[in-house]
Amino acid sequence: MSDILAHTEDGICTLTFNRVDKKNSITAAMYAALADALQAAQDDAAVRCVVFQGHETVFSAGNDIGDFLNQPPATTESPVFRFLRGIAQFPKPLIAAVCGPAVGIGTTLLLHCDLVYAGDNAAFSMPFVNLGLCPEAASSLLVPQMMGYHRAAEALLLGEPFMAEAALEVGLVNRVLPPSEAANYAQAVARKLAAKPISALVETKRLLKKGQTAQVLAQMDEEGQSFGRMLREPAAREAFGAFMERRKPDFSKL
Repeated sequence: MSDILAHTEDGICTLTFNRVDKKNSITAAMYAALADALQAAQDDAAVRCVVFQGHETVFSAGNDIGDFLNQPPATTESPVFRFLRGIAQFPKPLIAAVCGPAVGIGTTLLLHCDLVYAGDNAAFSMPFVNLGLCPEAASSLLVPQMMGYHRAAEALLLGEPFMAEAALEVGLVNRVLPPSEAANYAQAVARKLAAKPISALVETKRLLKKGQTAQVLAQMDEEGQSFGRMLREPAAREAFGAFMERRKPDFSKL
């Protein structure tokens, strides 16, 4: 069975992270499947909106570290960058239902969603610094805009988890629900959107994001260049080595 399930019905394309045994950690192949599914949904006139979802216990643990080290993103055409550009430029409404851990890209992809519904067990984190890396998905731009500088600095410099109620307070999520209800609620909202005229949905989203898309793409590009460089540096090598060896990293000389 595929690690990304894509199902389209009644104008709603639902993309499900389906790798629960690996905490829905994302491989290069999964990024490619997501990018392809988004392009197909964009091109399909019958699709009115897209819903991202995981499992009641976990949304996504972020990048699959082993796969990431074996297939690091080498160019802007790498699957992860195709996916990031896809969500940044997707013209139709994007909805997410998030339960359990949402780590790294599991949180930053939500910055590009229009509506986010979280289970009360959701835990968001962006631990890039802890891995010797920098933010991605234009989060260095979008998180301060959403949270304010000091809260953004706390989230991005410390990389510690924050829970659903805190995410609601800063505007990352629209509503907090019991985990068993989050996906159904997101689908109910998607059905409301699917009943509306697609031209009005697309134009409203375009106006909401007017003037920002180019800036977001430019920030993604700059982050990507820094991310690629830092991935080859000693701090990241120590962080990933410690992760694979299940020990605490030692950055004292880095």
